[in-house]
Amino acid sequence: MKSKARLGQLVHKKTATAIAVTGVNKEDEHDFAQLLQSIRASSLDKYDELKKHWGGGAVGIKSQHKMEQRKAAVAKEVIQKMSA
Repeated sequence: MKSKARLGQLVHKKTATAIAVTGVNKEDEHDFAQLLQSIRASSLDKYDELKKHWGGGAVGIKSQHKMEQRKAAVAKEVIQKMSA
């Protein structure tokens, strides 16, 4: 939703920050399906894309060293399994 006020209109309150849908009437199933499709298109499907770009992919030097150590440990473990 674009604002807390618009979300509040859904539950007949001035504002709302979150809602939980516990049931859907038969006559509202089509509208609910459209709402779900809209939610998926605007946020859920874009999550992975946004996650990749957030922070610019910059990793600090400590994190770089830790990742290198993990890669080396995994490579060593793979070599040990292959030789066994």
